[in-house]
Amino acid sequence: MYDQTFPHYVGIDIGTSKVRCVIGMPDQNNPDQLSIIGYGGANNTGMRKGNVVYVDEVAESIVQAVTEAEKIAGIRVQSATINVNGAHVESLNSRGVIAISAANREITDEDRWRVEEAATIVQLPPNREIVQVFTKNYRLDGQENLKDPVGMQGVRLEAETHIVTASTPALKNLNAALDKAQVVPNHHALSSLAASEAVLNRQQKEAGTVVLDIGAGTTNIAVIEDGEVQHVAVLPIGGIHITNDLAIGLKTDLDIAEKVKLEYARLSNGDKVNSGKIKLEISKKILTFSYEDIFMITEARVDELLDYVEKELRKIQRSRKLPGGVVLTGGTSKLPGIADFTREKLQLPARVGQLRPIGGLAEKVKDPEAFTAVGLMMLDMLLLPIDGVGGVVGKTNTKILKSITRYLPRIRK
Repeated sequence: MYDQTFPHYVGIDIGTSKVRCVIGMPDQNNPDQLSIIGYGGANNTGMRKGNVVYVDEVAESIVQAVTEAEKIAGIRVQSATINVNGAHVESLNSRGVIAISAANREITDEDRWRVEEAATIVQLPPNREIVQVFTKNYRLDGQENLKDPVGMQGVRLEAETHIVTASTPALKNLNAALDKAQVVPNHHALSSLAASEAVLNRQQKEAGTVVLDIGAGTTNIAVIEDGEVQHVAVLPIGGIHITNDLAIGLKTDLDIAEKVKLEYARLSNGDKVNSGKIKLEISKKILTFSYEDIFMITEARVDELLDYVEKELRKIQRSRKLPGGVVLTGGTSKLPGIADFTREKLQLPARVGQLRPIGGLAEKVKDPEAFTAVGLMMLDMLLLPIDGVGGVVGKTNTKILKSITRYLPRIRK
């Protein structure tokens, strides 16, 4: 049982195929490090490509995952930071401008918040709303690429921001499921940005890195450079599509195709493909499949996915220009050979992400499938409101902050 008076933080990853809940807190023996104290997971059948289609089923999955984590942690979960997923997620760049009215022309925290707020005044369709706002940099009287203008003097302050929007009906359905599960959303955050918190260090964020969180129904993309979010996107392609392709190509049932994917699918990476056969015994029947067919079908779908990723990088002129390379997370990142295949396809360094140093029940969350939930837990801490203003850290140990992240996105509840 953990000390109930000690602050704890919760992240809930509501994925297409599974819901995961992670509870963390500052390590009682080492306050400079976060510690995992609870983890729970449950299958989810109420989502399609990141969107809620059966509210009751999603709510039940949330309850099961949260209850399991609560039993391990001995803590009652009432609120959490939740991920937003689905192809309805879009992003755009915006710029805000204000005049500095102070007599000494010195930039204050209030001025910084005002210019960021000005950047959010954009024309949006009535069925869309802002989820997150990331400030890339500031400009003061022509001086560009400022990271923090507070304390400087000037007349005209500008902020260049990246705004993430989502479908209002999709968010309402997600919140309806949370309401039925009796969980209050502290914040909403994109899956890829949560995953980046769990796997990227400061050097990778500064150099320029693209995180690919490849889940069951979607692939979340986040490009982080100069310590700031430069671009995000969600593609409606994931591991389920590989399973579906195998079911069609091998002319077999979906559950058998899933078993083939998990046990035999891999990417050849230019190596000679095994020309043999595999045999599976299903319900006392022997099924035979060709290795060559399995590899060809798997490679075709992953190649298509990476084509879309390349298009997203070209949109922001970052194709083959990210020194930090590609970091893969999510369940599909466990596909053998995917890092090498991605390296050849995108012509960038590529690796499967590794969880950053964390204490407690770290073994429970070392699987790439759990990284998004861990990142959401970290964001639950980082985005604690203070005096009603989101994005500012409250009573959290500042040493932990430095060891986890340096960019703090503005996230709206």
